[in-house]
Amino acid sequence: MLPEAGPIAIVPEADAAFVDAATAAGGRIEPLSEETRGLIWTSSSEADRLERILAEHPAISWVQLPWAGVDAFADLLARHRDDGRVWTSAKGAYAQPVAEHALALALGVLREFPRRVRATRWEVDERGRSLYGADVVIVGAGGIAVELLRLLAPFRVRTTVVRRADAAVPGANRTVTTDRLADVLGTAEVVFVVAALTQQTRGVIGAAEFAALPGGAVLVNVARGGLVDTDALVAALDEGRLGGAGLDVTDPEPLPTGHPLWNAPNCLLTPHVADTEAMTVPLFARRIAVNVGAFVGGTAFEGRIDLGAGY
Repeated sequence: MLPEAGPIAIVPEADAAFVDAATAAGGRIEPLSEETRGLIWTSSSEADRLERILAEHPAISWVQLPWAGVDAFADLLARHRDDGRVWTSAKGAYAQPVAEHALALALGVLREFPRRVRATRWEVDERGRSLYGADVVIVGAGGIAVELLRLLAPFRVRTTVVRRADAAVPGANRTVTTDRLADVLGTAEVVFVVAALTQQTRGVIGAAEFAALPGGAVLVNVARGGLVDTDALVAALDEGRLGGAGLDVTDPEPLPTGHPLWNAPNCLLTPHVADTEAMTVPLFARRIAVNVGAFVGGTAFEGRIDLGAGY
């Protein structure tokens, strides 16, 4: 069912880049009112406020959320799954910078950068590994995974994508369903976590998965911290079973001062900056333009949220 077109409101913050993109795509941008039919939500949180707006403006038929991950809005989406609205996210829009960051983390950990940058004297050793020809597992099959496969191609890696759906991912050597995750971890040298966080995927990498990995394997997580069991991760690093970890996201987040991960062996941490504001604003503006065009033209939306799956 197509949403009813009409005036579009951009709230809470109507960045000029977003207004320009929506207007150029044929949208009529107006303050929130009884006439509003489309809503572009620009806050990464404030789900309660968004819920109040939807209750006060039941005629809104399309809602655009600002990020690829919508776990912050999970309860709200569940409550509105049958109200007939179309919901879209930015999934896939930020794939390039996030995949680039994931690759940087992997290379940094493989080359022992966490230890090297802390060194205060010249230490000559033979530690460090190459990504070329490695056995790589990618957990998740969205835009980040697709872009990551392109970035990994020059390294001639062997790639396995693990996903919910039983369907191949172009560019991967093989694709398996989530129930076979443990089977493919046994030979993995690098594991990238790029899946959506849902009730089903929370803790998808835990003690059993770390035990299934060969010694020295590297984990990279650029999706959501809750996908990985933090206690199990710390234990795997401390015991030396895991060769290292590159994390742009953690659970909890922000990671508290003094948390064991800050001093874990060969752990490279960045503070959820795989896609900075300078990167995301033009990319989100592009997604707004596409979906405003779909809204006013009655065509297909990009990043449409599957309310049943929760992402």
